[in-house]
Amino acid sequence: MNEQDILNLIRGNRWMMDVLQAAQRADLPDWVIGAGFVRNPVWDHLHGREPVLDTDVDLVYFDRGAADKEAEKRHEAKLKGDFQADWSVKNQARMHLKHGDDPYENTEDALAHWVETATCIGVRLDRSGDLILVAPHGIDDLVNLVVRPGPLHSKPEQVVERIREKHWLERWPKLRLTGLPE
Repeated sequence: MNEQDILNLIRGNRWMMDVLQAAQRADLPDWVIGAGFVRNPVWDHLHGREPVLDTDVDLVYFDRGAADKEAEKRHEAKLKGDFQADWSVKNQARMHLKHGDDPYENTEDALAHWVETATCIGVRLDRSGDLILVAPHGIDDLVNLVVRPGPLHSKPEQVVERIREKHWLERWPKLRLTGLPE
């Protein structure tokens, strides 16, 4: 599976495309939808089953000029009014404070700090409607079913906790874990 295969998988899913179009209409700067939105359907596909679509949608954007929680809540409310999903909207211009990192430069830089490499992937529509995949650490771990801590994430024990809490090994038994504490 390569980047084009991932984009085709997304393009072929009406619900995912509807979500992306709703996000595009929100017109947020430097936005992507990431985490399980991309990861889970790819892993489902690689396990030979239809995607189990969560209604959780993690939309991130980058706006230094309005880096407050209230702006995020307004964007969430607008998106929920436009398209029914469990939107989580976060401005990455302020999230470095929560994680104890240096300020992020843009959304891609923020994605690079997410917990697992296979989660550090997002997708957006450009102005012409083309799908753009954003993967600061590449897609190899995602398409090879490898779960490892992101190289810029400082707490690998969080990966173990997430695997357990989200029941990843039960849902995707072919996952290979590497670089994790016992």
